[in-house]
Amino acid sequence: MNTILMALNPIAFSLGALHVRWYGIIITTGVVIAVVLSMREARRRSINPDDVIDLLFWMLPIGLIGARLYYVIFEWQYYAANPGDIIKIWNGGLAIYGGLIAAIIVLLIFCRHRKIPTWLLLDVVAPTVILAQAIGRWGNFMNQEAYGAKTTLSFLQSLHLPNFIIQQMNIAGAYRQPTFLYESVWSLIGFILLMSLRHRHHLFKQGEIFLAYIIWYSFGRAIIEGMRTDSLYLFANIRVSQLLSAILFVGAIVTVLMRRYYDPLLKWYLDGSGKPIPVDQ
Repeated sequence: MNTILMALNPIAFSLGALHVRWYGIIITTGVVIAVVLSMREARRRSINPDDVIDLLFWMLPIGLIGARLYYVIFEWQYYAANPGDIIKIWNGGLAIYGGLIAAIIVLLIFCRHRKIPTWLLLDVVAPTVILAQAIGRWGNFMNQEAYGAKTTLSFLQSLHLPNFIIQQMNIAGAYRQPTFLYESVWSLIGFILLMSLRHRHHLFKQGEIFLAYIIWYSFGRAIIEGMRTDSLYLFANIRVSQLLSAILFVGAIVTVLMRRYYDPLLKWYLDGSGKPIPVDQ
């Protein structure tokens, strides 16, 4: 006998009229873990850990704006008619690619200002970013978004998923493919691979851990995006994230090959910045 359970409450707790949602808590948790891990690795690569904190001060709000702006632009028909909903990020609608683009722009400016090797800092943060993405997808889960096509209860049970995931995938009276979970698992595997390999001697040149992250994530995202039913579209049948994923996948591979060919003396990742950091940091 199948038991239909209620969907999970997206609101974690309330303080008077203020409702704190799981979406925000989960994303914040992912960011905090990413920052802590990035600070530890920054020290090992001779980058001042305080620079990571200072970078976050600018990257987080601007990345958040970028993620929302990206989503709003491609859903402009709705938001033009409902401008008051533009700021309602607690209901979801943060595009990962928009946030990444904005965050990378901030990082480029920050590195130039602080005279930090850009490729090296990108390498330091890349594995933790993909971990934050893996965690953040569970915020989509709580909001019942980033799901796929209709499926059956028997299919979800065949995946040996916990009941709370199955019940949450019952959306508007129909069971859905848990594409949020597929992407979360794909990102988690990417995190494990990058963390396992990045300290191998003479494996990664500076910049290649970041490019490996781009290759891994964009490949999985292109496939999983094709399974979703809530995608942003550029044209009739062109999904924005699939097109961007394809461009990033090819671009990252070409960049790795060209950098290796035209600059064989690139520093290894494990060489770090070569700069001393203050002892009391």
